Amino acid sequence: MGSIESYATTAGKRYRVRFRTPDRRDTQKRGFRTKREAEEYLASVHVSKLRGEWVDASRSRIPVGEWAQHWLDAQVQVKPTTLSGYRHALEKHIVPRWGRTRLVDVSHSAVQNWVMTLSSSLGPSAVRQTHLVLSGVMKYAVRDGRLARNPCDDIRLPRLVKRQRGYLTHEQVAALVRELGGQGDVALLLAYTGLRWGEMAALRVERVDLARRRLEVAEAVSEPRGQLIWGSPKSHERRSVPFPSLLVESLTRRCAGRNGDALVFVGTDGGVLRGNNFRPRFFDPAIDRLRTASTEFPDITPHDLRHTAASLAVSAGANVKAVQRMLGHASAAMTLDVYADLFDDDLDSVATALDVRARAAAVGSAWPQKRGHGPAVDTPPTLFD
Repeated sequence: MGSIESYATTAGKRYRVRFRTPDRRDTQKRGFRTKREAEEYLASVHVSKLRGEWVDASRSRIPVGEWAQHWLDAQVQVKPTTLSGYRHALEKHIVPRWGRTRLVDVSHSAVQNWVMTLSSSLGPSAVRQTHLVLSGVMKYAVRDGRLARNPCDDIRLPRLVKRQRGYLTHEQVAALVRELGGQGDVALLLAYTGLRWGEMAALRVERVDLARRRLEVAEAVSEPRGQLIWGSPKSHERRSVPFPSLLVESLTRRCAGRNGDALVFVGTDGGVLRGNNFRPRFFDPAIDRLRTASTEFPDITPHDLRHTAASLAVSAGANVKAVQRMLGHASAAMTLDVYADLFDDDLDSVATALDVRARAAAVGSAWPQKRGHGPAVDTPPTLFD
């Protein structure tokens, strides 16, 4: 288990604890003023080893900034856009504050104060994302046996304010298409297929099946902080997305005479159609003009056209599984979580259907006659008859 021995110092007798680590290395801890303190420490070492919670103090002294790089290098499973976001959070907010702090010196209260400071300059979503990165760094240290616990656990984070989604009607989509002029087919495709911007921008001619009216979504392009990054769709899964015949004409025009690997939608320079350029130059001015003409027109972003596609599909009678496959969600449960408000009418339908079935089941029974003065009248049965 270990041993305790005393030794002399200029300040008096002190005690040394010798023990063996889980990886069978002999080590020691000195400086205990009493034998009881040394015994208690040795007992705690024994318990932590039995529970698999032993932490070598020398390994927890590595600075957060240095360990964060190890953690970042280990993120081989995440998409390039996600990795870019991690790197930005580290460089912008985490390393400047925690870079020189040792892992063992990061306390729960210090992290909570840091989160409160971030909240004064960042929105709730950005604060949560930044905290998530630091928590990931610390969790990696716990798994590596450098910390006993994660100081980022159970931090009180700012609440997210849910933004009201803007769903366009068919008429409003048509108005937006007209307002965008030569770029109108971009909005038309987004509103009737539910593709994400990066999926639309990465769509190639060879993946457009005009005969079957299908789009094969196989890759996506993003531009975090102005840098183009190519990768797989958000769910990492290819999917086939149907499109209505009203898109055939514009897609035929876009694909005509072009090589199979050419992009369907391109910017004015012939390269990738960048959302950071399209929105301020075309989309936002079009929305401003439409809202000036009608205050009822929703104030939307290009991504809201994806929500519009979900809304139009549900209103057309599509079930949740079909909407899930169209949007590329990981599960139907996710679709319900994201678009629960679109299925409110289904709740009314459930109640109506139950009422109809219950009444139909009671039709075959004889209706009781109302007794008393006056002519007999039929009274409808109830579930309690």
